Amino acid sequence: MKQRGRHRRQKRGKALRAFLAGTALALTGAATLISASQATVSDNPGALKPLAETGSLSLREHRVPQQSLDRLASGMGRPVGVGAVLDSAEHTLRDAASCTGAEREALPVEPAATRAYCWDAAGTRSWRPGAVTTSGDADDDGVWGQNRAILSGWSQEGPTAGRGLARVAFVDANDLNHLTYTSALLTVPVDGGRNYRALDSDVSGMVWYQDKLLVTSAKGLYVYDVNRVQRATVDSAAIGRVRGGWSAHGYRYVLPAVGSYRLSGADGAPRPEALSLDRSTTPDSLVASGRTTAGGERPARLWRYSFSTDPDRGGLLATDATGQAKAVEAYETKGDGGGGGGVLSYDSDWYVSRDAGEDQGHGTLWREDASGGRAAECGSDETKHCWSPRTRSLSYWAATGEVWSQSGQTLFALPLASLDSSVR
Repeated sequence: MKQRGRHRRQKRGKALRAFLAGTALALTGAATLISASQATVSDNPGALKPLAETGSLSLREHRVPQQSLDRLASGMGRPVGVGAVLDSAEHTLRDAASCTGAEREALPVEPAATRAYCWDAAGTRSWRPGAVTTSGDADDDGVWGQNRAILSGWSQEGPTAGRGLARVAFVDANDLNHLTYTSALLTVPVDGGRNYRALDSDVSGMVWYQDKLLVTSAKGLYVYDVNRVQRATVDSAAIGRVRGGWSAHGYRYVLPAVGSYRLSGADGAPRPEALSLDRSTTPDSLVASGRTTAGGERPARLWRYSFSTDPDRGGLLATDATGQAKAVEAYETKGDGGGGGGVLSYDSDWYVSRDAGEDQGHGTLWREDASGGRAAECGSDETKHCWSPRTRSLSYWAATGEVWSQSGQTLFALPLASLDSSVR
């Protein structure tokens, strides 16, 4: 298991590390310009309003018993880590030049993406893209073991209630000119570790921190251990223990949950819908956004939890004596945080993406703080609809200075410094 090094606070504007030098793509012209028929002004979310009462945002920690995890590993075989999964990647992401015109329309106009890739359409049919997180979240040097990796979450609705699926694509990012990937099905152990079921949840938010992967669920968060990836042994559509071994709906790998965080507040409390990691705080923190009700009129919430500094609780949230993780900071925003957009916080600035409306083509991305909100302008009509149409996740790779996201079939990145420059 990789030991966590001392986190180095890295500020914006640092030069990209050598492994990224010279690989930026000239994508300014790749995104379709926004038409003048779109609104010239987006509703400004205004200043963030601090919240004094945060009790409804508390999460109660639940751990899967070690005996259950050991029993599952005994039945399925010794777990593998991220390196083994990346080594078996069987799919390739297309580079920007191979993306279709429709796929490139998912890219931001201003600021422009400097890297772009497109997923295999056949492999993502009927699946919805969700969150993105990277080895830059997992460790401050941007490397996990010997690898640089990107994790991409996807969700699929089943034909009946309770039959949804969720998976994570493990992307080998060691060579940014050639990204390859394979996927693992997200599951939850049942029957004391004798079996597992599919995670029936929309993966709208996901953060990889140390050896843990935190994923949004309908009632809070699920926790996964990236060192506990299990191999499926039977290739079938079934999920769980089957005659002759273990099946994962045709996937080669299974990632079973090791714990969860459930909302401890009253019904109707905001649940985390978008997640990101903030390394500019001490200790590092998990950033979340959400609404009290989907599509409701009440302002969205932005808040954060501290990660534990206890070496025996690597990758888990800080909890009190009762096992509750309490929000250490919270705000209201008139932006659409949690309404389908992503959230990112760094150096007291909050970045919130807002999805495009039916007649807008592109979304907006606002930088918000206690004094107000600002967004980039683009096009001859100075519209603020300059961002990707739908980004449910924003992930800052501090070692490279880049923000990663995805929209539709398109995975992309751009410098955080360019986000700041575009809203000045």
